[in-house]
Amino acid sequence: MVNLELDEPQALLFDAGLSLAFFIQHSGMVRRSFRRFLFRFSPEAYSGAIYSILSGIFLFLVVIFWQGTSVLLKAEGITRVLLRIVYILPVAGFVWGVKALGFFDPFGIKGILGYQRERKSRPVAFTVRGPYCWVRHPLYLFMLVMIWSCPNLTTDRLLFNILWSAWIFVGTLLEERDLVEQFGDAYREYPEKVPMLSPFKFIKVKFML
Repeated sequence: MVNLELDEPQALLFDAGLSLAFFIQHSGMVRRSFRRFLFRFSPEAYSGAIYSILSGIFLFLVVIFWQGTSVLLKAEGITRVLLRIVYILPVAGFVWGVKALGFFDPFGIKGILGYQRERKSRPVAFTVRGPYCWVRHPLYLFMLVMIWSCPNLTTDRLLFNILWSAWIFVGTLLEERDLVEQFGDAYREYPEKVPMLSPFKFIKVKFML
């Protein structure tokens, strides 16, 4: 990590800027409207790879240039152990969620190979499996658990937790709109049965088109 020797207010402002740059790139490029714009300049099959490369670059910048600040709280003893366990469990959840998707292609390789072999991409059918039977966006839920289970809470970590949690929530709402556009009535009925981010119905957030 590159230490720019900023004072704490400057470091927090810089970290917020890094986060905002990643949010704009990541959430902007994944929108179907942006992809339609991108198709004017490159084949549709390359959009996934372009998105992954740029997302990786922006995330790398966040990791390398993130500025650390003072410690607010530090968990010790059994509390620290429990938080570590809570952090590890979502990793297994990610594997479960990705496996349930079936068509997960984070680097866009399948699309490029299909394009090179002149194979037409098949429409993805809307199916509900695994953790998607409990929440509509389990990968985002697991990410939130990982974000908030860090045993050391610094000022910059608190800023990270708040900003990235807010981004996940807003990004989830934007993704819901794209999924309705992609799957139509099949997805409109889905929120009536399954909560968005929480498996507990009493804190269910309902999406309305």
